[in-house]
Amino acid sequence: MAQTSEGRRTGRPKAQDAPATLEQILDAAFRAFATFGYDGVAVRTLNRELGVSHNLIHQRFGSKKQLWYAAVDRAFSTQITQLATAFDPTLSDPLDQLGHAIRRFVHYSAEHPERLGLMNIEARIDSERLDYIYDNYVAPAMAPLGRLLDHLQERGSIRPVTLRTLFFLIAHGAAAPFTLAPLARHFDDVDPLDPREIAEHAALTADLITSGLRLNARGE
Repeated sequence: MAQTSEGRRTGRPKAQDAPATLEQILDAAFRAFATFGYDGVAVRTLNRELGVSHNLIHQRFGSKKQLWYAAVDRAFSTQITQLATAFDPTLSDPLDQLGHAIRRFVHYSAEHPERLGLMNIEARIDSERLDYIYDNYVAPAMAPLGRLLDHLQERGSIRPVTLRTLFFLIAHGAAAPFTLAPLARHFDDVDPLDPREIAEHAALTADLITSGLRLNARGE
């Protein structure tokens, strides 16, 4: 290891001398959980990848379970605000509001693909962790959209559709190219995460869904 002119050693500091910030730990943990799943993440490996002492995460969080909850809270903390308020006050037609909300959901998913990545893993098994995500983040974020659907159906503007159906069409249909970007790139040479592609994809998705739901004046 090299030394300075003053005789001090240079190079990478020891792990305990340069601990990662709380945000760095939680972001790294969430990426790991979203990629490998809860059971596939080893805290010791995470400590090593962060370049911190082997027991730092345990000291800060107590257990991998508590680390998971803290990482999920940090990652999903803005979801309710971002999605539950995804309405444009300049739009007077509720069906246009639905289209706007769908576009915002797709854009949000493109901005945070790892969140749906985690959902793809956790949603396969009924568990305490899935209950936590749904009760605290999915349900509150989707509640305003559910009320909008009810309003549109009550006034006869759209065919009957459940919030569950709409959610899966958007979150695990329209948003899939962002979470499954390597697969999406096999279809063509267009980058699914290119901003122009995201905007076009979001607009097309919103148009297809709202057009398919729309009822004409005769209710057909």
